[in-house]
Amino acid sequence: MNEMISTISRFTKQLSKDGARRRFSSSRSLWEAKIIDGKRIARHVQRELKSDIRLWEEEGNPAPHLTAVLIGDNAASDIYIRNKMEAAKNVGISTDVIPKPATTTEEELLGIISELNHDPRVNGILVQLPLPGHMVERTVCDAIHPDKDVDGFHISNIGRLCLDIPNLIPATAYAVWELIRRSGIETFGKNAVVCGRSKNIGLPIATLLHADGEHGSGMGLDATVTTCHRYTPPENLPEFTKSADIVVVAVGCPNLITAEMVKEGAAVIDVGINRVWDESREEHRIVGDVDYDAVSKKASFITPVPGGVGPMTVAMLMKNTLKAAQIQAAKSEEYALEISETHVL
Repeated sequence: MNEMISTISRFTKQLSKDGARRRFSSSRSLWEAKIIDGKRIARHVQRELKSDIRLWEEEGNPAPHLTAVLIGDNAASDIYIRNKMEAAKNVGISTDVIPKPATTTEEELLGIISELNHDPRVNGILVQLPLPGHMVERTVCDAIHPDKDVDGFHISNIGRLCLDIPNLIPATAYAVWELIRRSGIETFGKNAVVCGRSKNIGLPIATLLHADGEHGSGMGLDATVTTCHRYTPPENLPEFTKSADIVVVAVGCPNLITAEMVKEGAAVIDVGINRVWDESREEHRIVGDVDYDAVSKKASFITPVPGGVGPMTVAMLMKNTLKAAQIQAAKSEEYALEISETHVL
């Protein structure tokens, strides 16, 4: 009972503070949204990470190593891999890429993953998605050892996240969490809507948003979360988004969220990446799931596409690689101590 009273008191005090903030900043709607510059924040994270890796090496540890496996000749996947390898190089992570043709069988890929799992030199394993149609994504993701799963897609890592004892967090969800935290967006007691329920993006984002910030990992953002998905009736979607203080969209549908669907002062995080034809430019361009130009005139915060969540996802992937190296080193030491103590006995 005392704990419940304490929680209610904390909740009420926080809402009072938030109300004061809203009154103080009520003129924000007179201006356009503050743009959350993912490129700038990612560079800051990478500088921090570079320093952390330098200290890690000074303690006598080898530089973290990331191995990427690329199946087929997908042009977008080639670009993603190049960007990830360049980011790794910039922070001091060693890398290699294993390219394989699209005709590679699932059994052959699982064999490669098994070898990497048992290679002590490799700290992080990344299998670039999407995979060819003859492969089962879940089977491949679950073949990677959870402690080397820098994408955070293994069933064990997703399960631990849901229980608020995360090991390696899915990189895109981690990026959204970091952008919210570093931008100073209030989440405690706020209404949040996540559009999209994919197991790799929507689900982990919703989990981090609603988790308890005072228990477990302490990463929880304490929001009240509603998840919308493909079977949410289109005519009802605006009812949910207009009530939200925070809207996160990860659907893959250009301009799904319009200005009429967002209330003034909402924070809008656009995870979508869509390639559309621009008639005025007579060329393709990349857009998100949000009508950026219109929504930015109502929102308090908004991420651009490109240049928002994307660069941060790469930065958090690098952060996961260092964390993977640290997890493996700690478990290696525990195992060595256990063997040593057994030998003494």
